[in-house]
Amino acid sequence: MAKNRVFFPQKALDLWLSEGRIDLTGDELTLKAEGRTFRITEAVRVLREVTGTPDAYDLVGRVKSRVFLDALESELLETSMLIGDNAYDVVPGFLGIPQGTFAEHMAQSKRTSAPEAKSPTTDEELLALFLAREP
Repeated sequence: MAKNRVFFPQKALDLWLSEGRIDLTGDELTLKAEGRTFRITEAVRVLREVTGTPDAYDLVGRVKSRVFLDALESELLETSMLIGDNAYDVVPGFLGIPQGTFAEHMAQSKRTSAPEAKSPTTDEELLALFLAREP
């Protein structure tokens, strides 16, 4: 089975860094209170094609790494992307892959957050708790 992946928008990372909720070291992002680490790579979330030209690469609604988009000879500028005759609105950010399994993460007990009424049983639940928690 493929590993879970999560898209972290750049604006969210900037906010979480300023609040001290995450650490960024090289290509690793760590949710401090949860102790969960993700390997990250630059990516964009493709929102829409804006010229009306058919989306030849089927990118709309997907998250694609910068490496993949570079292979398509894309041009990225802030929240816009050009590929050939197509222009897209995008959300810049990073694609994260959890390091190790969720069970391994929970067994390591790196969490520093207050114990929840119910401990998360998946990465999705852990991320939901992280997003719901006040800084």
